[in-house]
Amino acid sequence: MDTSFAIETTGLKKSFGSLEAVSGLDLRVARGEIFSLLGPNGAGKSTSISMICGLLQPSAGRVSVCGFDLSRDPKAAKAALGVVPQDIALYPDLSARENLLFWGRMYGLGGNLLRQRVDETLEMIGLRERQNGRIGSFSGGMKRRVNIGVALLHRPQVVIMDEPTVGIDPQSRRHILDNVKELNRQGMTVLYTTHYMEEAQELSDHIAIMDHGQMIASGTHSELLRLVGEHTRVDLTVTADPAALAEAWRNIEGVAQVIPNHQVVRLMVTDSNRVLPRVFESAASLGARVQAVDIQEANLESVFLHLTGRALRDSES
Repeated sequence: MDTSFAIETTGLKKSFGSLEAVSGLDLRVARGEIFSLLGPNGAGKSTSISMICGLLQPSAGRVSVCGFDLSRDPKAAKAALGVVPQDIALYPDLSARENLLFWGRMYGLGGNLLRQRVDETLEMIGLRERQNGRIGSFSGGMKRRVNIGVALLHRPQVVIMDEPTVGIDPQSRRHILDNVKELNRQGMTVLYTTHYMEEAQELSDHIAIMDHGQMIASGTHSELLRLVGEHTRVDLTVTADPAALAEAWRNIEGVAQVIPNHQVVRLMVTDSNRVLPRVFESAASLGARVQAVDIQEANLESVFLHLTGRALRDSES
């Protein structure tokens, strides 16, 4: 495997009985970049991360971390990693500082170096003033920030963050995203999993989109948008049966894709100014009314829609 990559996987697979959770993942994360795995819940992101960290044994394939083969030299590969798991991995009866001291010792740190690292980490995660507070009394966002701090104590070359902003307040979310950017500015490689397209767009040098255990697209933000071409996404809230309207609208010139979803019909169109009058005319001829129109330029949600036939957020439910 190429030592120029911080993380490289080849043909990575994981099956649980008859369920193939990850199917042939080929991933290459360059040193010094922020790389996001974007996809809905159940896409295989966390399973992929668990194999890269060595927490799950792959059914097939290989993993390399900073040039170290995980199966041949697991100690060196794992030493290069800092991992922020999706679930909080802290002791609730200990303070933030005590948690960091404990986990620092688990990394082999001690003495003045450990105390210095803990002080620096508390400052970075913005919890110096709350360092003596018991973790059990912290908000979800504050716990997440301490969780991130734990992963950074040993100054890893690569930090992996698995859905670090799920279920937290906007202020903590903003703090975490800013931390990710700052870590990257300092030269750290970040592998970040999320189902929030806004986070992937804001943070990433490269993005891989996953669905049903497979990587369905990968590239820079601009490269992924080119998959959609010049199409614009239009969401129309309707009063009539969306399936019937979708069938009629598929025949309108300029409509590239039609997806009915509850009382909303999503269209991918080449020119909304030309297409929408025809859509309204068609709806009126069927005795239907369009109650609302939402026009969005191409984004990662449009790419997912184009590749899978459904919206990223719809696949969450």
